[in-house]
Order: sequence, then C-alpha cells, then structure tokens
Amino acid sequence: MTPQARYILMHDDDNVAIIVNDGGLPAGAVFPSGLTLRDKVPQGHKVALVDIPAGEVVRRYNVSIGRARSDIPAGSWVHERLLEMPAARELLGLPMATRAQPTLPPLEGHTFEGYRNADGSVGTRNILAITTTVQCVAGVVANAVRRIKDELLPQYPHVDDVVGLEHSYGCGVAIDAPDAVIPIRTLRNISLNPNFGGEVMVVSLGCEKLQPERLLPPGSFPIVDERSPEAGPETICLQAERHVGFMSMIDDIVQSAKPHLERLNARRRETVPASELVVGVQCGGSDAFSGVTANPAVGFAADLLVRAGATIMFSENTEVRDAVDQLTARAASTEVADAIVRELGWYDRYLERGRVDRSANTTPGNKAGGLSNIVEKAMGSIIKSGTAPIAGVLSPGDSLRAQGLPKGLIYAATPASDFICGTLQLAAGMNLHIFTTGRGTPYGLAECPVIKVATRSDLARRWHDLMDLDAGRIATGELSIEELGWELFRLMLDVASGKKTWAEHWKLHNALVLFNPAPVT
Repeated sequence: MTPQARYILMHDDDNVAIIVNDGGLPAGAVFPSGLTLRDKVPQGHKVALVDIPAGEVVRRYNVSIGRARSDIPAGSWVHERLLEMPAARELLGLPMATRAQPTLPPLEGHTFEGYRNADGSVGTRNILAITTTVQCVAGVVANAVRRIKDELLPQYPHVDDVVGLEHSYGCGVAIDAPDAVIPIRTLRNISLNPNFGGEVMVVSLGCEKLQPERLLPPGSFPIVDERSPEAGPETICLQAERHVGFMSMIDDIVQSAKPHLERLNARRRETVPASELVVGVQCGGSDAFSGVTANPAVGFAADLLVRAGATIMFSENTEVRDAVDQLTARAASTEVADAIVRELGWYDRYLERGRVDRSANTTPGNKAGGLSNIVEKAMGSIIKSGTAPIAGVLSPGDSLRAQGLPKGLIYAATPASDFICGTLQLAAGMNLHIFTTGRGTPYGLAECPVIKVATRSDLARRWHDLMDLDAGRIATGELSIEELGWELFRLMLDVASGKKTWAEHWKLHNALVLFNPAPVT
C-alpha cells in the first residue's frame, strides 16, 4: 500500500511546507489538499503550496527565508538555488525587553540523585579531571590516564571516570592579546565544572606561555584538601629535575591522582531538587525536521526546567542572529537585551575580520536535509530555547557562578561549531547536555553526559544504539510536542541520576576545542 503523501506546514501564512514521507515523494504525488508535486522532492525539503512569482517572499515559520530568483509554480521543489537570502537585520532599533513576561507556574517535587560540591554546585557525574596547561603534555597525560584507569580506578568504584582535559592551546599564541582571555578563562572554568567535585590537578610542561598560576591563580578555586586557600593548583611539571625519563613522569601523575580519587570515592549521590540542573542545549547535523520535532520538544522541556527552578543555556551565535529581535524582545530587562546585542555585535565583527558572514554557517548536510540557508536554520534552532524570558547572558568562556547570573534561561554566546559550543557550555558550568540532530552524529563529551535526540524516526531506527530519544514520533503523529517534552524532561532526571547515555556506553568522546579569536604566533 502506497503511504499517503504528507507535508508539514509551520504557519497558516507560509507558502511552503516540508515533505514528511521517508525517502521523499516522486513527481505526480498528490496530497490530500489536492496539491500535485511537479518534481521529485526529498524528505524534509520544501514544496511550494502556491505559485510564487519571481522576487516574491518565500515564507516559512511566517518569516521570510528568501526571495524567489525565478517563478516557482505550485507543487515545485523549493531549494537553496531558487532563493536569494535576505540580509541580516541591523542591531539597531530592536525591541528591547518589550514582550510581556509569561507567568510559568512553578513545577515542584522533581528531583535527581547528584553529587553536592563544596562550592554549592551539584554534579551529575563524579569524575577526576586532569587539567593540562599546554598541548605538549597531552600524550604523557593520555598515557597516565590509561594507567590510572587500568590500575587505580577499579579500587575506587564510586568514581565514574578519569579524563585528561586536552586542548590545543597554551603556547605559540599571543597570550597577552585582548581576546586571549577567552581560551584562558574557558579552560579555567572547565577545570571547575561541577562534575569534577572541586578536585583540581594540573599537568604542566614548564616552559609554556600559559603557566599554571596564570591559568588558576591562587584563590580562584575552592581548596578541598589540606592546603591553605592561598595555595596555587597542585601541579606536576614535566620539566622538573626530579623527572628522569618518561616513566617517572607517568609515575608522578599516577601517584598524585590517588588522594584525589580517594576524596572523590568518599562521595555519594544524594537526592537534590531539579533546580540544581545546569543544562546546555545544542543542535548539530541539523535538518528541516530540527525545527519541527526535536527542537520544539527541547523548547518545551526548557520551559519545564525553568519552572522547576533550574538553569538552561542555549547558544550558537550564527544560529540565532536572524532571530535577534525575538531574543531582545524576550529579555528580562533592557540590560539583558543590551548584552545580547553586545555579544552578537562582537561576533558580527569577528566574522567580518575573516571576510565571511553568518551564511558561512550552513553545511552541505544542512542543505541535503532541507535547510536552504541560515535564516531558515536559525528559525528552527531558536525554538529549543522555549518561551521563558532570557534571564542573563554569558560571554564566551565565562561561567554562571563567576558572573553571578540567576537561574532560568541563559543565552551563552558561543560559535555554532558543535565542539566549541559544547566546550564553552562546559566552561559555563553545564552538568547535562542535550544535543539534537537530523543528519546524525556520534558526538559525545567525556566531561558531561550527552542526551542525543533524533529529529526523524528513520535516523532513530538506523542509529538505534546512538540516539537516546526519537523525536520523529512528533512528525508521525504518535506523540505531541508536549508529550515528548515531558519524556525528555524525565530522561534528563534519570541521566542526571547516573543512567548512561549511548555516548557514555560506547565511550564516544569528542575533543575539547577552545575558542581562540586571538592571534597565533
């Protein structure tokens, strides 16, 4: 039996809709409305619902995603080559904190089993992290981590993992340049992530520009051992004279890890309110269904988190830039709106220095999945922020606690790169990560559990042991956005309590990638 031809219309005023059917539809397919396809149209791609004359606006989400380069008859496949993308809105004359703030009723009684830290934060995992000051030591640390996992970790059953915070920074850079503060504070704040229990252990080479005391100045982090608050970080320097040969370096790191593991192993999960969650949301490998299924469900769950008193961060500068008026209107105050404009303006200028603009964001995979340009992508991306007022804004590399931001919905200004965004959200204090994908990605983080949400049921079936949640059930009518949002909310509490995600099961971990807009020497 041939399945019924189906499309999804996002707004009654739209003149295009996206094809729902797995594998797309052939030319000649007829929809219940009577519309007949003139072209073969892939799944997730747009079909013209009416004749669209050349120069007329093509509208999806009730927003102009471009103008027709030529006449587009009803029933035609509408793809990126037929559209002229609109220019970005200037960051002037924007509605600033003008939207009436919705009253979201409190959501009480929801808890998870987490690890309380001395600084008041709560971890969802109990991990020993070994900070590195420079890429030069990465190989040594990797060897030491393997030994710690093989020889020591079995003795400490309440420690979830040992990870080396490897990165590409630390030397060969203009470390006193104005923008160098971004990678430095990023690495500093990642070292203090709630999932690491306040244990700070650093491996340094010795001659690098990013010296340990610059990375973690005395007094910048809580001391959980017997040292005084004025003490600097516990550091193993590979160039120290006591190290004679490679194995002495490894032995030193392994022995130094023992007291940290002992303190972490003494900790136990305890019941804490859902308000202690700090959730980062992100999308990667997006397709046209991202803004139809997964991201709206994440947005609903975001509102649930805000109602529960938790913190949720959305990011990705180029993927919200075309919805800047929505952001500034939703700001809780004019100060927050000004901060949004400041961060997006800074990023505009950063892109201009590289002689590109926001349109450089869209990937071949995005277009193959039906997203014609960054405007259409942005409209689907911003939906995952929900409807709550934006309570605060973070600059790249800053942390929520250091900036004293309130709980609620936070805009963490980051590049849209999956790896950089995840790294910066870790620095902000994220203890749980939500990642939506339409094309599919095995993305994961060693430092934080990542729940991956598939936008399409076909992807969820094919990647059944990589995707944690199937949002495609919204497109098929099996579940509503609200029902899937609640399912995701409950899954977040379970994962925060220790349930492993598929990425954790397979130990799929992407590298930390620091955002360094400063010069490299």
